[in-house]
Amino acid sequence: MFTGLIQGLGKIKPLSNDSWQITFISHSDAMMQDLAYGDSVAVDGVCLTVEEIVKDGFIATASPETLRRTTLDREETQARYVNLETSLRVGGKVGGHFVMGHVDGIGQLISVAQTATSWEMTFAAPDAIARYIVPKGSIAINGISLTVATYQPEHSQFTVAVIPLTYSETNLSHLVPGGWVNLEGDILGKYVEKFLYPGNQHHQDADKADEDVITPAFLMEHGYL
Repeated sequence: MFTGLIQGLGKIKPLSNDSWQITFISHSDAMMQDLAYGDSVAVDGVCLTVEEIVKDGFIATASPETLRRTTLDREETQARYVNLETSLRVGGKVGGHFVMGHVDGIGQLISVAQTATSWEMTFAAPDAIARYIVPKGSIAINGISLTVATYQPEHSQFTVAVIPLTYSETNLSHLVPGGWVNLEGDILGKYVEKFLYPGNQHHQDADKADEDVITPAFLMEHGYL
C-alpha cells in the first residue's frame, strides 16, 4: 500500500520480456537506505516487488497482466523518468490517499495549461475507470495522489490542478498531450460499488435475507441519502 506522495524519480530498463531494472535518479540515497529484498515499490503507480538489489536500484518482474494494464513496456515510459514511492510503513503519514499500486488501466493526457498557481491537466479515462471518478475525489495518476477538480462524464474526461511542487518533482512535467499514464481509481469507490451492486460480489450467501444487502433504498431508509 502507498500514499501517492512521490519520493523520487527513476529510469526503467527492460532486461527481458518480463524483467525490469529500476534505477533511482533523484533522492536515491534515502530510498536505497531502507530498501530490502521483497519490498514493494510503486513504479509510476505500479506495485513491483524487489527481487534483487543492484547499484542505485533494484530488479523486478512484471506479470503479463501488469504489462497489459500499464505503460511499463511502452517506449515512451522507458524514455522518460518514472515516479517512485516505497510502501507505506505502519505508523507512517498518509499525506495523499490509500493507493494500492494495482493500476486499473491507461489514460491519456488531453491538454495542459499553466495558471497563476498551478498546472491544469485534463485526462481521458477508459469507462472501466471513469465510473470511479467524482469531483473532489481522489485518483492516482502515475502513482501520484491527485484531487479531481472537474469531471465530464459525457467525454470520460477529468481535470486536476497540479501545484508547482508536485509538477516539478514528478514526471508530470515531462508529459505532453497524447502521452499515456497509469490510472488507479480510489479503492473506496470500488468497495462502495460492490455493496451497492451485490451482483458484482465474488460470492454471496444464498441464505442471506434481502434486507441484509446494502442498496440505495436501504441507505435512504436509514438516513444516508
